[in-house]
Amino acid sequence: MRVGLTGGIGSGKSVAAEAFARLGALVIDTDVLAREAVAPGGDAFMQIAREWPAVVRSGAVDRAALARIVFEDPAARTRLNEIVHPHVRRLALEREAGAAPGQLIVHVVPLLFETGYADLVDRSIVVIAPDSERLARVQARDGVDEASVRARMAAQLLPEEARRRADYTIENDGDLSHLRTAVRAVYENLTSARSQDV
Repeated sequence: MRVGLTGGIGSGKSVAAEAFARLGALVIDTDVLAREAVAPGGDAFMQIAREWPAVVRSGAVDRAALARIVFEDPAARTRLNEIVHPHVRRLALEREAGAAPGQLIVHVVPLLFETGYADLVDRSIVVIAPDSERLARVQARDGVDEASVRARMAAQLLPEEARRRADYTIENDGDLSHLRTAVRAVYENLTSARSQDV
């Protein structure tokens, strides 16, 4: 079974993904694949260099500079997604070839619903956390100001809309143990449903 895991910036989806991996799922992180696609020699690198030559520095894409452009310009963000996402999807399918028979496959996709990636998975999960906690996490992790974090949050699907679209919601409003317990409940539900489908 192929599952999509999403959540707004700072929601804790990466920690949830780690919890799924600990339970035995094959986790495929599309952010990692996107970095691979835009790396020098990567499939998307030359397209980005042609589109935004100013973000190529010392032969590589300056991801921070590119992020500043696309988070402030919806048209640029759409164009970047058009360039990168087909390559990410191809790489993700290649990674799936490494799954064991019957293994749950979890695709971690920040823009699961916005890009149509949800159409490629059997079930979807959203991780939701209070805005105050999301802000604090991202500021501590990335060293950016509140306005920058809020701009990134605004560029993503509203949590309540993601909740409405997702098959499962994981509330990340407690400690790590609370999150892992919530992940385990979803994992067991998914693997039980998969065994019933066989």
